Amino acid sequence: MAKMRDPTYYTLAVLLEGRAHGWAILDRVRDLTSGRVGLTAGTLYGTLDRLIDEELIRRAGTEVVRGRARQYFEITKKGSGAVQLEADARAEDAAVVHGVAKRRDGARRAGNRPVPRISYGSPALSG
Repeated sequence: MAKMRDPTYYTLAVLLEGRAHGWAILDRVRDLTSGRVGLTAGTLYGTLDRLIDEELIRRAGTEVVRGRARQYFEITKKGSGAVQLEADARAEDAAVVHGVAKRRDGARRAGNRPVPRISYGSPALSG
């Protein structure tokens, strides 16, 4: 499974909380990420269209507010599963980095010995 881009990930995360309209999704993504992820309306509506096509979300009604139609969206079971799998993968990725950093910091405290370098090349080719 390909890694989700942030607009997809956070849009689905917002919809885990319940149905929402576009501008509410924009605001909630900004809140959830402390402003790190700022979606534009164009990015959001492109993302919503794609997520509908992929059956990760569906339209969930329309209401008129101050003379303007407001389209609502909700996550599907498939979308809920997909975003939770992505959250697990991101947590595993973060744990790897935190573990490496912790080992590095522990090695430094134990006598400033350098942490061994990891070689990704073939031993037959490196020698």
